[in-house]
Amino acid sequence: MSKYDEIKQLAYKANMQLPELGLVLFTFGNASTADRNAGVFAIKPSGVPYSELSADKMVIVDFDGKTVEGNLRPSSDTLTHAVLYKHFETIGGISHTHSCYATAWAQSLRDIPIYGTTHADHTTYDIPCAPPMNDEMIQGDYEYQTGFQIINALKEKNISYEEMEMILVGNHAPFTWGKTADKAVYNSAVLEAVAKMAFITESVKADALRLKDSLIKKHYERKHGKNSYYGQ
Repeated sequence: MSKYDEIKQLAYKANMQLPELGLVLFTFGNASTADRNAGVFAIKPSGVPYSELSADKMVIVDFDGKTVEGNLRPSSDTLTHAVLYKHFETIGGISHTHSCYATAWAQSLRDIPIYGTTHADHTTYDIPCAPPMNDEMIQGDYEYQTGFQIINALKEKNISYEEMEMILVGNHAPFTWGKTADKAVYNSAVLEAVAKMAFITESVKADALRLKDSLIKKHYERKHGKNSYYGQ
């Protein structure tokens, strides 16, 4: 028994949702769950196939990226998770995938425009793509700097991490987060769906119009506003 069994189980469950939802291949991607009171998070071990994962293989890491418990190396993206947990103080879970459509937008270095109400149900903004790192950041502590690449991109666009729980990392792939790991994975699935819809929209009509402001506001507020009425 470990005092971290609960977050290990939550992290395992979140990671196993990624292949089930078609968001990862082979050992691509990772998800983590934080225990903010303990100042740690549980994350997938590096390079272990999803078919071989178990809760006890999850690695416990602190918010400085140092392993606290576990016999396996944590995900190669661990320092990115650590930076985000340290600076996004209300999140409890992070998901990183290389899902096909979202990654294609990241590789194209484009924000995903808000074309439809599915997008507006989740955010009133275009989904941002963080610019590629400069050479100095790449040659330094790459995964650590990826966290700041995300933070800086949101700052530059004046968007709060609580308003926007997803981002494309330029030339790389998407990261999402939320109050729980389940919500982070949910956001990964939503991001992939929205990315696919936007790609198809532009394939059908290259100069497709953005969703008008009144519909953006209506769809977001009916689900998230103070007078929301979506759901039970």
